[in-house]
Amino acid sequence: MSTSAPLPPPVSPFSGTPAPSPRGPFVLLNDEPVAESGADLLGVGRAARQLAGLLVASRASTPFTLAVDAGWGMGKSSLMRLVDAELAHAPEVHTVWYNAWTSQGADALEGLIKSVLMRFDRRVLRRALQRISERRALLRAVRAVTTVAAGPLGAAGLVDELWKTLSVNSQARNEMRGAIGELVQEWSQTDDFRPRRLLVVFIDDLDRCPEETVLAVCEAVKVYLDVPGLEFVIGCDRSALAPNGLLRDLSPAASAFMEKIFQTSYRIPVADQQGVRAYIDWCARTVGIDQLLDERLTTMLAERSARNPRRIKRLVNGFVLEATLNPMWDDFAPEAVVRTLLLQYFYPDFYRMVAGAAGSGAGDVIAEFRTYREVRRLLRTPDPIPVAELPTVTRFLREHDLPEQDADGRDATLSRLERQLPSGFPEMVRDQEFTSLIDGLVALPRSEELLRRLREGAELPAAVEPEPAVYVQSLPPRAQPPAGAYGGMPAGAYGAMPAGRAATPRADVAPLRYVRILWVDDHPRNNESLVNAFRAAGAVVRIAEDSAAADAALAVERPTLIVSDIERDGNPREGLEHLARLRRDGRYDGPFVFYAGRVTPERSAVAEELGAHLTSSGPEIELLVLRAAEAERPLP
Repeated sequence: MSTSAPLPPPVSPFSGTPAPSPRGPFVLLNDEPVAESGADLLGVGRAARQLAGLLVASRASTPFTLAVDAGWGMGKSSLMRLVDAELAHAPEVHTVWYNAWTSQGADALEGLIKSVLMRFDRRVLRRALQRISERRALLRAVRAVTTVAAGPLGAAGLVDELWKTLSVNSQARNEMRGAIGELVQEWSQTDDFRPRRLLVVFIDDLDRCPEETVLAVCEAVKVYLDVPGLEFVIGCDRSALAPNGLLRDLSPAASAFMEKIFQTSYRIPVADQQGVRAYIDWCARTVGIDQLLDERLTTMLAERSARNPRRIKRLVNGFVLEATLNPMWDDFAPEAVVRTLLLQYFYPDFYRMVAGAAGSGAGDVIAEFRTYREVRRLLRTPDPIPVAELPTVTRFLREHDLPEQDADGRDATLSRLERQLPSGFPEMVRDQEFTSLIDGLVALPRSEELLRRLREGAELPAAVEPEPAVYVQSLPPRAQPPAGAYGGMPAGAYGAMPAGRAATPRADVAPLRYVRILWVDDHPRNNESLVNAFRAAGAVVRIAEDSAAADAALAVERPTLIVSDIERDGNPREGLEHLARLRRDGRYDGPFVFYAGRVTPERSAVAEELGAHLTSSGPEIELLVLRAAEAERPLP
């Protein structure tokens, strides 16, 4: 959890001297796991000491495998590093680390076995090679003995030679476990045989690997390295390795094999409120934004991040990068960056409306929300509405096509009003962190200019992804796209590759080549990034700027999917009415998606009645297109 050096002040290109800066200096947090107890800010040191004690006390029970189980970013690596540090003080206990993410497929099996063998001294490796050689046919024995006698091989050379000998064919592989068992037994014996040596093998990031790698690592652990003297501690999210996760395509036999891998699991608990708040305070002080987080913002960051340390770090680093690198923020106070990114990160649907989302038509949604909050308060009170407040209520109801008075009373008026408002408003108005966030944003200097820029879509802050995309995991197996197959698709569009791991380009694959999309929108530039991405992935996308053009396109060709806005041609309901005409006349009965910046209960109900989907989310559009592609793809 160390930090980088402070960023140097900006230098004027003319004078060569530091230019004045309205903020900073800021620093960035790294994402390294905790490796020593002094850096343990979330109190996992106690669990690490107890786990280390159990591992040492259980050396007579080897072999066994312990899973350190937690979700993404919840501190698996940190806990394992702290256990490793504790084991350094235990007599005759040795450790080795293997990151499964660094290998692919069958290479993982070889890599793990070699990593374990490298931990033994050369004399043990040399004698093991000699024993194996003596059991083989004469030619192989001569070759191995000659290699051993030819000169003093280092440990790496001996391990390579052992691997070649043990993996040369299926018969040799059948003997591998016994050979490794003999090797470990010899190594583990000490002069007085008390205590026997113990090797603890830490395997990290298994849940970030593809199925082939997961199976190869588990094969190495259970088939070849399951010998006395070895303990395995595997960091993974057990739910990701469940039958409905990464390994959904396993045969019953393979599923039964996977169930035998872990003898026991330790589930890392979520940090308590006090601990995570202290962690946030430390992060904020370290990067230099501690003066920008008040009590409510800290509470929001703790609870809305699900107390996930990595999410907190990524968001804090996002503040720093935005404030430092995006020139938009030169005109605003640093607190504007913090509040805007918190809004984007924790309330993405609301932020999309603020920032002029697809289909636009959202208007000043912050002003609408704040007025709704006041109108809601007035409609819920049993007292008469004050005369001074009545114009606000009347005007707001008229703007949403509602009568000033409802015969059924104020509760009915409020209920009808909320059907015309964005779907999340009733929940958000009760969310004190959200209302505080919005009020603080509006109260900032030059907030009107900031919100105007966001509504116009100019110089939007870079997206801060909370975690790798996972929604594609819910698709059926045939819908799972191969890694790197999407060419120009946006990062994360169909499930993110883990950070730092490059996907293998597959220019020959066009996953959407059977898809024909008709996109109806009178402002097609709003959708250019998605349209271009779908085209790059092989889809045919035809644009229609009004209902008449869409009807003409339908007369020529039936699309796989229609994506449409709602407000166009001067009619706030034109998209809904157009689909109703298509369904009524039998001209199109296929999948239909409304892509709109404003999602309300009324719009959702009408869309559902028409057999359509309504969303304001670009990633959700991507998923729906992918499902449409799956339906169109010919069976092999």
